[in-house]
Amino acid sequence: MTTAPLLYVCVRPQQGAAAAEYESFRAGARLDDAQLVQLDLVRDPLPDDAFERYSGFFVGGSPFNVTDPESSKTDVQRRLEADLERIATATMDSSGPAALFTCYGIGIVTRLLGGEVTRAYREDTGPVSVDLTPDGERDPLLGTLARRFTALAAHKEGSGHVPPGATLLATNEASPVQAYRVGDRLYATQFHPEPTTQAFTERMAVYRDDGYFPASDYETVAGRVLAASVTEPARLLRAFARTFGPG
Repeated sequence: MTTAPLLYVCVRPQQGAAAAEYESFRAGARLDDAQLVQLDLVRDPLPDDAFERYSGFFVGGSPFNVTDPESSKTDVQRRLEADLERIATATMDSSGPAALFTCYGIGIVTRLLGGEVTRAYREDTGPVSVDLTPDGERDPLLGTLARRFTALAAHKEGSGHVPPGATLLATNEASPVQAYRVGDRLYATQFHPEPTTQAFTERMAVYRDDGYFPASDYETVAGRVLAASVTEPARLLRAFARTFGPG
């Protein structure tokens, strides 16, 4: 434990969705506004002293994709990807701060480690079943979760194999790399650990025309989300905050 706060790193251009995502991380981790501060990485670069100021990082999701053609990436996307790589590199060191990368962020870390990110492992929007691996069951953070649990997912890319240097912690059939650890302070999840089912449907409304699901199916998909019991993923946030956050 430390007195330094955690930092929520926003990589969503949509400010309303970003504000809601921050609140989901804050509430899920059971932190107050002083314990979890926020940085809008879309609009502001990572401060040079970030690794001294913060005990750890929650990296949120994004409509950006690692597999977007380089020719289509904006200068903003290229800059924030470089800053996310700085966070990943710093948190691979066991003496530095910690990080939990989610959704888009797991692709950043996988690419940095030399792994493959591909559109072959997309998951439809909604609840998915996730299984811990034996290493996941022994992990100090994910090992606090049920061996099989329901999480919320919506992504257009993923990985079939854990990248070099990482330990696979959770998996499922559609998107085999659901969570991994690098060293003892860097975690990455493909699923979203932070939203409640209600918050997830509100985020779906923001992105209903972005190709995650047919826009005309919104009510059907939202109904499936709201009917799901999603209790375990937020426990990962709380375990991370207890271990690496302000005491």
